[in-house]
Amino acid sequence: MMIESRRHALAHARRLFSEQGAVPSGMVAEPILRSWRRCAELGHEMHGTRRQEPMTHAELMDLRARHERLRRLSRPTLALLHREARRTGSLIILADANGLVLDSVGASDFASRASRVALMPGAPWDEGAAGTNAIGTALVEGQPIVVHGEEHYFAPNRILTCAAIPIIDPSGKTQGILDLSGDAGHDHHHAMGLIALAAAQIERSLFVGAFADCSLLRLYTDVAQRDTPQEGILALRDGIVVGANRRARALLSLDDVALGVYRYDDLFDHRSEIGHGVLRTHAGQQFYVALQQPARCAATMSRSPGAFADDIPQSALHHSPPATQKPLPRPAYDASTLNALARAVRLCDAGVAILLQGETGVGKEVFARQLHARSQRADQPFVAVNCAALPESLIESELFGYEDGAFTGARKQGSKGLLRQAHGGVLFLDEIGDMPSHLQARLLRVLQTREVSPLGGGRAVPVDFALVCATHRCLSPETSDTAMRADLYFRIAEYTVRLAPLRMRTDKRELVRTLWAAETATLTLPPDIEEALLAYDWPGNYRQLVALLKTLHILGKPSGRVDMEMLPAEIRWPMVRHDDESSLGKGPSLRDITVTGESGLPPGFQVIEDVCMQAEHSARARTSEGQQPLKSLTLHLMQSTLAACGGNMSRAARELGVHRSTLYRHIGAGGRKLDA
Repeated sequence: MMIESRRHALAHARRLFSEQGAVPSGMVAEPILRSWRRCAELGHEMHGTRRQEPMTHAELMDLRARHERLRRLSRPTLALLHREARRTGSLIILADANGLVLDSVGASDFASRASRVALMPGAPWDEGAAGTNAIGTALVEGQPIVVHGEEHYFAPNRILTCAAIPIIDPSGKTQGILDLSGDAGHDHHHAMGLIALAAAQIERSLFVGAFADCSLLRLYTDVAQRDTPQEGILALRDGIVVGANRRARALLSLDDVALGVYRYDDLFDHRSEIGHGVLRTHAGQQFYVALQQPARCAATMSRSPGAFADDIPQSALHHSPPATQKPLPRPAYDASTLNALARAVRLCDAGVAILLQGETGVGKEVFARQLHARSQRADQPFVAVNCAALPESLIESELFGYEDGAFTGARKQGSKGLLRQAHGGVLFLDEIGDMPSHLQARLLRVLQTREVSPLGGGRAVPVDFALVCATHRCLSPETSDTAMRADLYFRIAEYTVRLAPLRMRTDKRELVRTLWAAETATLTLPPDIEEALLAYDWPGNYRQLVALLKTLHILGKPSGRVDMEMLPAEIRWPMVRHDDESSLGKGPSLRDITVTGESGLPPGFQVIEDVCMQAEHSARARTSEGQQPLKSLTLHLMQSTLAACGGNMSRAARELGVHRSTLYRHIGAGGRKLDA
């Protein structure tokens, strides 16, 4: 009944489209309506018939020979579907990427009916030849399509209900179409699910064949998914992810730009137990895994379910840099930064100049070195130049080189210069916004001509390098606070990557733990210290965090433990204030008050007494509003610290960063009153 009702609704829509060229919204699925419009633009008449273009037997043999690999890999799947097609009175059809039917299997009686509309090997079923139909429309739309009887553009094809899905190779190119076609009068609700599984199996075979020289890492969330289309597969070559099937891309949220750039360590936690057949991603996902080496990948992928490879060699998973390149540790990047790195690598390989922007300490040079290590120029030089560090009198000769006798003090043999040293590799110009204006024109000339003219009148020398620049300033001509030339800016900023500061990271806890694990495997970072690190703003970003973790490791190594007193006061104090908030109520933040030094104190110590003196007037005003005076807050802080130190005044003074005499004076003056 539902089929009949749907047929009448579609028949009405066809009449409206044929007469008016449009139908009310919702009457026809959008992909079908788009196809009808394309057919109308081609001049097809809905009540017409498709043009017959019979293919000779010799032409069909030649067509099949050209697609022998696709047919061979599809044959086992077609054989499995044959029985189901006969049972449901339908046909399973394999077509090439142009819509030409290669093979069909299924019910012989329906095959005879289908041949009347040329649904048979050798016939073209692209939209140009057959109008709206599952095979041709799936090719144009690039997605699975179901076309029910009346949705077919040409009237004779209304006897069919068809479901088709593109078969995609590992490079993302459509290799063919798998289609299930049956009688429009029958219910074929199972058709799309059936051919989707079958197409995935064919794609899996295509993937394994395309990466026969790679190690294949197979992933599944359930052991029952092994050797099924639900299995994700990654192809690894020298530890680099060079391929991922459709299922693996979905499981790991991989984009096309990741392939050839991401490494095994970018995806998976190296601390996970690979030997027990389980891997954990940096995002916390867990997968059952098995690894196949190249010699076995080409032969077969059939191993008994549950027999995981617990002898996985780490050499198959980890990247080995060129002999000329120092190995770089895995960067502690979140997913968005890793994606930005992958895009930057792709663009750098294509000759696009990259500009890195970000605050001091966010890791711009680390990003640039990772870009170089993952690029096609990884085995060539990486030359880093800090434009702010070179004296203005030397930067020109250092960059462009010079000939013998070019100026007083020049070396007898001259100098190649840093631009020529970067030939074949990557030139990294850090703090490009500090380059003197008179040199910007020379650099622009080099970027335009790809030639360097050394000082002293030497002939121009061709250079080939990828350019990566970095700055902590805004260089855009509209809002620039520098004297950057507009023409140079647009030359160096063909693609801009903005690196987020540490305080903006949403995964700071995982980041701290990862960096600490890289620093030491023997010391544990206590929870209270971890919380203190998470609460801090990190104005120095990653550079400051890494330096602090290194300091904690050094200080904690002799005793085998890390204490809160090892943290700098600016990190430790906010946590003390936070712990006392419940008992003290709202009060002024010590971090918000200017703190002066006291003579005789070691560098970096903070003086509570000066805080009180600076805020005395403000504290009185706040008292009138019912808020806690800052001096009382300070006294309570001293009392709490003294109690935590077991009454040891010297240790409490060190914790607070004050002289012991200062602590005596405040405790003696206000301590008893506070206790009362």
